[in-house]
Amino acid sequence: MTWEVVIGMETHAQLATNSKIFSGASTAFGAEPNAQTSLVDLAMPGVLPVLNREAVSCAIRFGLAVGARIDQRSIFARKNYFYPDLPKGYQISQFENPVVDGGTITLQLGQGDSATTKTVQLTRAHMEEDAGKSLHEDFHGRTGVDLNRAGTPLLEIVSEPDMRSSTEAVAYARALHSLVRWIGICDGNMQEGSFRCDANVSVRKPGEPYGTRREIKNLNSFRFLQQAIDYEVQWQINELEEGRAIQQATVLFDPDTGETRAMRTKEDAMDYRYFPDPDLLPVIISDDWIERVRGEMPELPDAMRQRFEALGLSAYDATAVTASLEIARYFESTLVAAGNAQAKQAANWIMGDLSARLNREDLDIDAAPVNPEQLGGLIARIADQTISNAIGKKVFDALWQGQGKSADEIIEAQGLKQITDTGAIEALVDEVIAANPGNVAEFKAGKEKALNALVGQIMKAAKGKANPQQVNDLLRQKLG
Repeated sequence: MTWEVVIGMETHAQLATNSKIFSGASTAFGAEPNAQTSLVDLAMPGVLPVLNREAVSCAIRFGLAVGARIDQRSIFARKNYFYPDLPKGYQISQFENPVVDGGTITLQLGQGDSATTKTVQLTRAHMEEDAGKSLHEDFHGRTGVDLNRAGTPLLEIVSEPDMRSSTEAVAYARALHSLVRWIGICDGNMQEGSFRCDANVSVRKPGEPYGTRREIKNLNSFRFLQQAIDYEVQWQINELEEGRAIQQATVLFDPDTGETRAMRTKEDAMDYRYFPDPDLLPVIISDDWIERVRGEMPELPDAMRQRFEALGLSAYDATAVTASLEIARYFESTLVAAGNAQAKQAANWIMGDLSARLNREDLDIDAAPVNPEQLGGLIARIADQTISNAIGKKVFDALWQGQGKSADEIIEAQGLKQITDTGAIEALVDEVIAANPGNVAEFKAGKEKALNALVGQIMKAAKGKANPQQVNDLLRQKLG
């Protein structure tokens, strides 16, 4: 049978505020359990929540970034359910009138000539508080509860069920992860729980109504997200083909076994008994507030990609250098040093040699030993033919190892300037032709590879410093 996969995503992004959404307690990660818990977070008698204004600004920023409608009057509700790490017995969230309505995320799928784009529609994004965390380790079989996260501000971003494979779901999660970091509303640290994904997965025969979904909760890595969806899809297909119905449920993914397992029967909205929080007034967002946030926004990835394409980059290269704000800033600074005409070369070096070194040494681009000014200077010397691309790799190695402050210093100190004198190159060509009659005869007999062997001999004699194009041109000229 042919089955179609249907995936929608719910993503929790922890907002980058210093204090919690309704109290002054710190949101810093890594404190001792229950050291950052306020009486407000626990809803103790006699206390009242006060909304964190910066959390609202973060939500507005996200709405503007995805082209959504900002609801200028939104309300908070109490979402009632029992869980050990939810001491209130309810979570303050938004149900009706979420602060962000609609919007889109554009995905880049595939590479090179086969690259395509897909637009995923967003349903909404709403503010809410996080719950605590149950700890199942080192308690002699018992469970401890850490309430430091209770009250941490979250933006829950809900997509339409527009994705049709785990590959698309991961591309969506990566694009969203990049965007919230780009606009500065979330640090995106998945290991610390700052960015967590829930995947609603169902299967159906093409053209039929949506199947019954199961929600995979709290996926904190892109690899786990893909593995969990792939397993869940195959499990649902097997169940249906065996004649068993799918029951709506919340499931967890076990990375050790690579399997999903049911946690509880899925609740619907009515089961949470939402009602407006009596302690919180409606959130009123003025036009001036929206425009002030808009004025503080950085240039968005889509606009930057279009600008880079105008400099000569392909859509794929422009997407690669805007994969994160840090890479985009490095690329722009490199261009300043190399010149806008070198956009393609800058992208090649950043996504090639630089990225390979960073991956090998497990470094972020901000910690690269070669800074943008140094790389831009290197690219400029290749562009003006002071050095060849091959020599450029040697200069890059030297810069990485800290052997000089600039490419020019290394080129001068190591005598790496390219030989462009026609007379000097012609003499080398004559010597190699005379010393390699066999290769000459093979080339004249039509074997093109023989020419490469001769070029290699010439470059070796020149210690790699002869201009490769001049070598090729002179050699072909002399060989007729």
